[in-house]
Amino acid sequence: MRGRARQKLNVLLASKLQTARAWELKETFSHVWSYKSVTWAAAFLDYWCYRAMRSRLEPMKKVARMLRTHEKLLLNWFRAKGEISSGAVEGLNNKIRVVTRRSYGFRTYEAMEIALYHTLGRLPEPESTHRYC
Repeated sequence: MRGRARQKLNVLLASKLQTARAWELKETFSHVWSYKSVTWAAAFLDYWCYRAMRSRLEPMKKVARMLRTHEKLLLNWFRAKGEISSGAVEGLNNKIRVVTRRSYGFRTYEAMEIALYHTLGRLPEPESTHRYC
């Protein structure tokens, strides 16, 4: 932002309106993803949570509490240096959901399990897919 827009933003932020404080906290949090070091990211996260808890905005306090409980998991992303994607896991979960949706008519869990083996392929199949009397 430049010129008059920057001046108006500064006036709005100085006004101490709840909306302005919430917007500023939201925009500030987006900077956490720019850190490369786990230590600096953890320090920023702690500081942001501290500010959110003191903001007197209950939705922001709720987010800060949630971030504090999941802090270890969030910092794992920095330990992996952003190289690990959860795309493969998401794809597998999607395939499993589709097979589960298709298998509502099956009478047993084993039949659904066999359908999963058949769809996913290259997984060990059970000894026999049918039971003979």
